[in-house]
Amino acid sequence: MLLKSAHVYLRALEPVDLDFLFDLENDTSVWQVGNTLMPYSRFVLEQYLENATQDIFTVKQLRLVICTHHHRAVGAIDLFDFEPQHQRAGIGIVVSGAERGKGYAAEALKVLLTYCQQILQLHQVYCSVTASNEASLHLFKKAGFTEIGVRKNWLRTPAGWQDVIEFQKLL
Repeated sequence: MLLKSAHVYLRALEPVDLDFLFDLENDTSVWQVGNTLMPYSRFVLEQYLENATQDIFTVKQLRLVICTHHHRAVGAIDLFDFEPQHQRAGIGIVVSGAERGKGYAAEALKVLLTYCQQILQLHQVYCSVTASNEASLHLFKKAGFTEIGVRKNWLRTPAGWQDVIEFQKLL
């Protein structure tokens, strides 16, 4: 299986993910990163799950669930702004609060990068990380992403304005 590592595997969204997705999307600690301003209802997420089977070439995005080998969902990893002509996409990743710091994000990112290179044949991927998000900064640097710029005062948070660091990786 291509989308598998020693401790995690990535799979498509399924209807049984409703409760997991509801908790993940309504975790206010990550709202500022995703520009979320209000909670998601179960109804909206059910509709999202119904359409989640659409092809990445059609909807220009792909969300995969990060699962342990015990089939427990621990996070999600996304490709967005998929541009097949220019062979690039953005990457986003979120791990459930209690599961953070266990290496799931690093393994999921490695698996996704292999998929991007071997299946989608992408030339590059990129991401945006809040300057205060030490865990994500470490994650992407360790995965070989290069810092290519800083967006000053890009996000307004309850703690004040935060910079966002832009990263890129050529595959």
